[in-house]
Amino acid sequence: PQVLISRTHPGLVKRLFELEVPEIYDGTVEIKSISREAGSRSKIAVMSNNENVDALGACIGPQRSRISRICDELRGEKIDVVKYSDDPKEFIKQALKPADVISVDIPDEEVRACSVIVPDNQLSLAIGRDGQNARLAARLTGWKIDVKSASSPEAAEILAAMESEESEEGFEEIETVEE
Repeated sequence: PQVLISRTHPGLVKRLFELEVPEIYDGTVEIKSISREAGSRSKIAVMSNNENVDALGACIGPQRSRISRICDELRGEKIDVVKYSDDPKEFIKQALKPADVISVDIPDEEVRACSVIVPDNQLSLAIGRDGQNARLAARLTGWKIDVKSASSPEAAEILAAMESEESEEGFEEIETVEE
């Protein structure tokens, strides 16, 4: 029998959270996804199975006490805890935190690729150093994420297409109400 221990496996982060956060251990808060670049940064998506428990607050702890102990154990690795959502658009927005997202465009859900528009001053934050934030967000969500600045021509086209789709949907709803 051989025991193989890896400090780089994402399962290590999951087990550390289970040890530090009683709500994860007892199943009140659930870890839905983890993406990790060992030694540098991790992103973890959590959700609460109890509406009275804040999943993010439970993981971070009072005065960051819980997450600080986990970061110390991982020798200073940064950990972003984000809220999980079954809605892909909302989940992708959360995964790109700390950057603000203006919109998420998903042309075809089967392809699992999307375009994300962020304010001009948030572009470097959304992409991250050497693309790290966008890469971790893509691994966390399982989607290919294309980050665009709000002032780019592609972003203007996407926003215009999204607005026309929304106005058409609104028009259809009005027609059905009148009939």
